[in-house]
Amino acid sequence: MRSLPAPYLFAALSACLVMTVLTAAGMGYISVPAREVISAVTARLSGGGHVDPVISMVVVDVRLPRILTAAIVGGGLALAGVIFQAILLNPLADPYTLGVSAGAAFGAALALVANVTAMLHLPVPLFAFTGAMAAMAAVLALASTGGRYSTTSLILSGVIVAAILSAGIGFLKYLADEQVSVIIFWLMGSFASRTWTDVALTGTFTLAGLAVALFHGRDLNIMSLGPRASESLGVETARARKTLITTATLVTAACVSVSGIIGFVGLIIPHLMRFVAGPDNRALLPLSFLAGAVLLLAADTVTRAVLPAEVPIGILTSLIGGPFFCYIFRRRHMGGGGR
Repeated sequence: MRSLPAPYLFAALSACLVMTVLTAAGMGYISVPAREVISAVTARLSGGGHVDPVISMVVVDVRLPRILTAAIVGGGLALAGVIFQAILLNPLADPYTLGVSAGAAFGAALALVANVTAMLHLPVPLFAFTGAMAAMAAVLALASTGGRYSTTSLILSGVIVAAILSAGIGFLKYLADEQVSVIIFWLMGSFASRTWTDVALTGTFTLAGLAVALFHGRDLNIMSLGPRASESLGVETARARKTLITTATLVTAACVSVSGIIGFVGLIIPHLMRFVAGPDNRALLPLSFLAGAVLLLAADTVTRAVLPAEVPIGILTSLIGGPFFCYIFRRRHMGGGGR
């Protein structure tokens, strides 16, 4: 398939994201037309205007923080997926391949158990973020050989660390006893009760990560050719890989710390965008960010305003992404023949 021009795709996805945000902000128990959504936001920003205070509170204080957090998290996970797939030279890699997800889950579970059993008030997002970063540090330490990392060693180290942390999560569930449902619900992912603080947290890390990734876009293209080609073309592979892995990990940790575990977004979106836009990471990074934002926001809107009861967003993305992932895997397997 011939790749579509990136500027047209960027404009189309940007328009789609804006329309999705307006539509989502108007959907719910109180239906709000798009015109009134815009009026409520404009009035809040300008400090003037005549808007129903109930509509203003519902749109600006309740729905928009959740909507924007979902969009940013979707974009961040897709961005991290592009980076990991390019660095690891593995089309099946996603933000969770290196154990970041398991680290965040362990940190959050630890805080939740302490809050339930010891009656403490530990911040779950902070513990999730710390757990994710600690897991990444463990993976890098385990995979390092003279300061260099191979693709195989990074993936195997991620699997090992994730397996150990999964056992730890199981033990924490046992300690939680009757309150284990609190941990399980967080592990399934949710954007309920998000605030503007969550928007600021995820937005800061994700946009900074996007800027760093775009700065290294050419390096990502060269690194995708393999280590020998990248080094012969003057790319400091070890340094660039460490910088980009750290960036992707920070973005993933920030996203997972406020949303819980959400799978398949970072795996599927890069495939879709690569299919329509081509392999150039300089275009793939921003396009995947926008597409991931649209996908996760649409999925969260369905769980919040369409289904009769809210389903954890991680379950819905798995139901959508699982069959699609099987289709991609099977198609690649059949297309690859015996390779």
